[in-house]
Amino acid sequence: MELSQLEVFLAVAREHRFSRAAEKLYRTQSAVSQTIRKLEDELGEPLFDRSSREGVLTDAGQVLFEYAEKLLNLRRDAQESLTELRELQKGKLVIAANEFTALYLLPVLAEFRRLHPMIKITVQRSLGSRIPDEVLQHSAELGVLSYKPEESRLHSIVAYLDELVLVVPPSHPLASAKEVSIRQLGAESFVAHIVSSPYREKVLQTFQKYKTPLHMDLELPTLQAIKQFVAMGNGVALMPEISVETEVARGELVRIPVRELHVQRKLRLIYRKEAGLSHAARAFLKVAEAVAHERLGRYRFQRES
Repeated sequence: MELSQLEVFLAVAREHRFSRAAEKLYRTQSAVSQTIRKLEDELGEPLFDRSSREGVLTDAGQVLFEYAEKLLNLRRDAQESLTELRELQKGKLVIAANEFTALYLLPVLAEFRRLHPMIKITVQRSLGSRIPDEVLQHSAELGVLSYKPEESRLHSIVAYLDELVLVVPPSHPLASAKEVSIRQLGAESFVAHIVSSPYREKVLQTFQKYKTPLHMDLELPTLQAIKQFVAMGNGVALMPEISVETEVARGELVRIPVRELHVQRKLRLIYRKEAGLSHAARAFLKVAEAVAHERLGRYRFQRES
């Protein structure tokens, strides 16, 4: 039983005549009759009372009529839904990011929402080390990383250049300095993030290189907590620049260059190689590329693999 057969059946049932159904379908009457006969043979039941010229349905025909309408309505709904997806009138997109990398997404998400307000987006918080697996396991369609994934099954696009920066409260003795050296930081109390990263190792190695102690006396679970704690006058911190731009602009924190410390981080958008991207994901990447071209500066859109 095919949907095309059901279309012919419904036409005959609604028009009550094979001839009128044929006209509506732009087919010959014999073709319509053959289609109905074949359908009846497949079902093993007569669908029309042949003793009546009005195309009266049999009991089997009445049962099939209800199901045929439902099936064709479902097909229409499916076609409309697919059209809406193509035209970005509906759909969803899941992006995996951590507290830091999610900050890059904010201006891109704002522009995406302006252009495609009907798409539902979920940014799920994940550990950076787990994001590649989540994308590969289809828990998320896109991911944002602060390192290049080693997994060959992933595409990566450099989307933003960030830098690790030293921030201190405005009342700190070093707040007026244009630049400091590693050795000047040997007596400072650093507030650190509780989640370790390769960049912490780079900082530790740099302090060791210059034979300077690094006192990390307190670890906090979020960047927001670290910023507030330092702004209250409790120590100093090395943080992603993107995470402190607002506080530095408002004068709540002071950014100080460290002469020997230059730790740049490339934020990357990743997605599966073998899977075709959804319409929503493709649209998101187009918006990310457009934002990079418009904003320039630290924003990028450079494909790596």
